[in-house]
Amino acid sequence: MPDTQNEDLQLLVSRNDWSQTRFESAPLDPLTRNQVRYRIDRFALTSNNISYASAGDMLGYWDFFPAEEGWGRIPAMGFADVVESEHPDVAVGERVFGFFPMARYLTIDAEGMTPGHYVDGAAHRRNHAPVYRQYSRVLEDPLYDEERENQILLMRGLFMTSFLVDGFLADHSGFGAESYILGSASSKTSIALAFLLAGRGAGRVIGITGDRNREFVEKLGFYDEVRGYDEAAALPADRPTSFIDFSGHGAFIRALHEHLRENLKNHCIVGATHWTAGEAATNLPGAEPTFFFAPGEIKNRIDAWGADEFQKRILKGWTHFCASSDDWLNVCLSSGRTDLERVYAEVLEGRAQPRDGHVLSLSREA
Repeated sequence: MPDTQNEDLQLLVSRNDWSQTRFESAPLDPLTRNQVRYRIDRFALTSNNISYASAGDMLGYWDFFPAEEGWGRIPAMGFADVVESEHPDVAVGERVFGFFPMARYLTIDAEGMTPGHYVDGAAHRRNHAPVYRQYSRVLEDPLYDEERENQILLMRGLFMTSFLVDGFLADHSGFGAESYILGSASSKTSIALAFLLAGRGAGRVIGITGDRNREFVEKLGFYDEVRGYDEAAALPADRPTSFIDFSGHGAFIRALHEHLRENLKNHCIVGATHWTAGEAATNLPGAEPTFFFAPGEIKNRIDAWGADEFQKRILKGWTHFCASSDDWLNVCLSSGRTDLERVYAEVLEGRAQPRDGHVLSLSREA
């Protein structure tokens, strides 16, 4: 049965100036064969979404949900319900988890059916890894828990990234590191990695954060030491170190390389929460910065462990990390245009409180 709401609403972001946003309304087109229309119930907005914008051109994140020239739709992890379906294997009322635009609706070309998930086969997404096109059916999803939907939105995708980074480091014996420095230590992806590193006793875990977030990061208990972005010279320079950066803080990156020099054994770029803090210089001493590509690591994990074992390990780690968040995560629910613009600006400008996890909806505006 078709949805009675016949107009979409979506947030558009200027690709040249992410602080410039506008909303666009558009009528819903009739579905064609094998198309499925979702009404997006809610989605998460974290600093990780800013990393999608930062890497939008390099990794094609802007292509997930195309917009008119000069504008983009930033992807977000969300839950949605099928409200119309022209695919014989997708029923109206089915609930899914996956990547969505910050919008009210999404229409996909459903293909690749399995009991647990299917993918969007639209032409603009075909060149992306399946993990970025996949919609998981919650009733067949081993990681799904209805009572923890908000935590799943806020942290499941981020935890997956951290889990893969941790596996990558373990495979390479930490590149000989005795210490692990994590940039943007208050970000949820960094928190998850610190949790995993501490849990397996990988080495000394050092978090880098701003003064405003320092007390929060210290109270987490996952970091052995917490320092500010102006304290690179205070870090121990006589031990091999691995740097996993979620910040993109150019001034700190330059200072860290100059301070550690040959003892910086690995520099892994994962995110860019501090994208305004200057670009790092090239030809720095120490390890050359390399970008971490999660889809490639998923393939490596599955090849090494098998798909079933991969899922078992993810489930075990996620269950423990999710439970730990009960002590430090404050879920903030908001709806409508005004709230979305406000929260987006707070996250973009680094003003959001680190313990807050923002879950928003444009479908619940009324």
